[in-house]
Amino acid sequence: QTFTAWCNSHLRKAGTQIENIDEDFRDGLKLMLLLEVISGERLPKPERGKMRVHKINNVNKALDFIASKGVKLVSIGAEEIVDGNAKMTLGMIWTIILRFAIQDISVEETSAKEGLLLWCQRKTAPYKNVNVQNFHISWKDGLAFNALIHRHRPELIEYDKLRKDDPVTNLNNAFEVAEKYLDIPKMLDAEDIVNTARPDEKAIMTYVSSFYHAFSGAQKAETAANRICKVLAVNQENEHLMEDYEKLASDLLEWIKRTIPWLEDRSPQKTIQEMQQKLEDFRDYRRVHKPPKVQEKCQLEINFNTLQTKLRLSNRPAFMPSEGKMVSDINNGWQHLEQAEKGYEEWLLNEIRRLERLDHLAEKFRQKASIHEAWTEG
Repeated sequence: QTFTAWCNSHLRKAGTQIENIDEDFRDGLKLMLLLEVISGERLPKPERGKMRVHKINNVNKALDFIASKGVKLVSIGAEEIVDGNAKMTLGMIWTIILRFAIQDISVEETSAKEGLLLWCQRKTAPYKNVNVQNFHISWKDGLAFNALIHRHRPELIEYDKLRKDDPVTNLNNAFEVAEKYLDIPKMLDAEDIVNTARPDEKAIMTYVSSFYHAFSGAQKAETAANRICKVLAVNQENEHLMEDYEKLASDLLEWIKRTIPWLEDRSPQKTIQEMQQKLEDFRDYRRVHKPPKVQEKCQLEINFNTLQTKLRLSNRPAFMPSEGKMVSDINNGWQHLEQAEKGYEEWLLNEIRRLERLDHLAEKFRQKASIHEAWTEG
């Protein structure tokens, strides 16, 4: 029953199914179709004749394909499958399940059966009354199946309402939810599991592998979506950095453009007080206004280099700032600023000293004039 349901879960993708696993694979046609569906590869064209030789040839094509995937088919021959040998047919299907549904499962360097068991243990670890140690009696009470579903789709299962002493209800609940919402066909019978001292390991492994593929597929889709979101977030962050660079560059260049003419203006004032005010303004510029602009310039260069590194790592083209806003343009503007600044304070001090000398001479003149006026009055 389990193997039939597993085969049908894949064959229905090709619009067909089997009723009897011993009979329906005898001509090799559905067997070849099943292998094409689960592998995603094309097999040689089947023979459509009804004779025994045609059936044997088709089954041999299927067996050759299985063998090409590195699977050793011990004592399974095309004649036994064509003759409807149930034991051989089930052995072949189990070999296919192992190769295509279980072998590729890998969790922390363990593969196939051990990987699937480790996956189940990890997923069900937080759940009370669940202790997955194998693929037979650990699943008898049905709680492990429900825990697997609840872990990935908690809205589908009311886990806290399940009772360990009601295994049939638990099993049927998991089977029905899996079929209805997860597209996993019912492969096991609740009563058979409960009434068997040791449930069939191969049947449970086959069914549980369907959960693994259903949920790992969803996880891969979620991972892909997260990756896309991450790429979008990185692109958005890069665009913000570009906008920040452009704005910071514009503001800095505008400030340099405004400041240079002020520093280049060497027209002297008429009084010492006016020149001392100019000296105080310049010292304010050096102490208060210029340091933040030095930091902005450093930050601008850091942002530019960070942005280029991020773009290179994302395989994106390098950032090209607007015309006149390159790092080299800002450096040229800054050099011009410092050239204009050079000698400004010395000029101010010389002008103040010149005015002081003039004041001193004027004062001497006034004193002599006063003496002469006093003498002439006398």
